[in-house]
Amino acid sequence: MNLLLATLYVLMWGSAFNAARLVALEWPPLWALAIRFVAVVPLLWLIWWWRRAPFALGEDRWRLALMGAFGMGGYLACAWVASAHVPSGLVALLAACTPLFVALGEAWRGRRLSPLGWAGLGLGWLGVATLGLLRSADGLAAAEAWGLGLALLGAFSQALGVLAYAPARGRMDPWAANLGQTAVAGLLLLLLAGALGGSPPSSASPVVLWTMIYSCLVVGILGYGLFFVVIGRFGASNAAALQLMAPPVAAMLGWAFMGERLAWGDLLGGAITLTGLLLMFRAR
Repeated sequence: MNLLLATLYVLMWGSAFNAARLVALEWPPLWALAIRFVAVVPLLWLIWWWRRAPFALGEDRWRLALMGAFGMGGYLACAWVASAHVPSGLVALLAACTPLFVALGEAWRGRRLSPLGWAGLGLGWLGVATLGLLRSADGLAAAEAWGLGLALLGAFSQALGVLAYAPARGRMDPWAANLGQTAVAGLLLLLLAGALGGSPPSSASPVVLWTMIYSCLVVGILGYGLFFVVIGRFGASNAAALQLMAPPVAAMLGWAFMGERLAWGDLLGGAITLTGLLLMFRAR
């Protein structure tokens, strides 16, 4: 049972990046993401209403709003736009760099890292630098550079949200928090799409339609539900470590079903980064 849960968890989070790329190649990414949030919020509200869970109070509301704006809205906006320019596996890898930014933020706040934690942090950033340098040496197109930069910016945005929300984490019901941050992210995405997203989509191929349904229901609802189950069964640290499998899964699915290819430098840099992240989780 545990193996099945872990496998479903990894497949769900890894395939989220493939779904984003499939949609972003046909629809304006910001509009697609805004539509996804608008569709998911009523479903999350029904779950919250059924649970009668308490909502955020006082200062926690601002922390939840920052998590929604940066940790979900800003992060996914960058990731979905990046998905229109670079393979799913690379977006997933750079999105997984969020803990590197979080660790830097915690160190800046005065939290002491163990020697193993510093080694993992250094190795993680070495992997990112290796990937970027080797991509540049092979000739990096402007669109690819834009996509890679956006994916990394998304990880930074998510780290800001995580750092802002962290003190309120133990005081909030998970489904109430998910509803709140999704509503804030949806509002932000509607504003971004209206200002920067171009014209909204006027038609949808069957692939995009089914992919959006998958992204809304499987990733947006079932994915978070499974996330809470996995945390309860394996613990937060092990659940976070399992997410390190998302980039390889996204890369393999992209190769098998979408014809995506990664250069040897991408694989080398990705392996170094994931090793560094694993060391950081072990240090915690």
